[in-house]
Order: sequence, then C-alpha cells, then structure tokens
Amino acid sequence: MLELVDRFRPRTERAFVERVVSVALDYAGRPTLEVSLLLTDDAEIARVHADYLGDATPTDVISFEMGESAEVVVSVETARRVAKQNGTSMRAEIALYIVHGLLHTVGFDDKEERARCRMREAERQILKKLRLRVRDVDE
Repeated sequence: MLELVDRFRPRTERAFVERVVSVALDYAGRPTLEVSLLLTDDAEIARVHADYLGDATPTDVISFEMGESAEVVVSVETARRVAKQNGTSMRAEIALYIVHGLLHTVGFDDKEERARCRMREAERQILKKLRLRVRDVDE
C-alpha cells in the first residue's frame, strides 16, 4: 500500500512512483510494507529535517521506520538540481532517493564502509531493474 502526497510541480507520475516502491520493497523482501511518501521541495524537507533530526538544512531524502510501515520524504527540488549537475534524468534521481529512503527503513545503513557498500549495491541492482541510470553516489 502506498500513500503518496506530491506537493512539487511538475507532479511525478504515480505509476512511476508505485513501480519504484514495488521493486525496492521486493528486492528488500518486504513487499507488503506500507509506505507513506511525500514528494516536496527543499524548504519543506528542511523543516522536517529540523523538526525530527535537529538540522535545519535541506537534504535529498529523510526516512522513518515505523514498524510495519515506512515514511519517506523526498526533495524533488534537490533531485532536479542534482540531475542537472550530473547530466542524469530527474526521474532517475527521484527514484534513487525513494530507493535509498526505503532501504534505510528495512535495515540497510550507509554509515560504515561495509554497510555502505551493501546499500550501494542494492541501489544499483534496484535501479538496474527499473532501467534507470544515475551517477555513482559515493564519487
């Protein structure tokens, strides 16, 4: 089940978002995880970042594991900017952020080297299945 709130213009196609979520959750072995996803701008994600993590700066994605559900907030504004800088598509960048946030909610981490390698490989495999290309995150 996916609850999607898209506050950014232009809107991101719901079918695309559903596919990204489905492939990511299938990969993670959690296909029935309920997901609430907010697609927004830098100002709103900065407020969420400040309220819940004590950092008032914008970021690309924030996610919260809620037991049998996940909440993910994605800055589409950041995705647009990064995609332009890296010569990739905005859709691929949005997908990467969604995938990254969902992986965090199901136990993946990127703080230590070994865990980061595992997470990056999962991201690559999921994006490959979606036929999307982005730059190497750790470059």
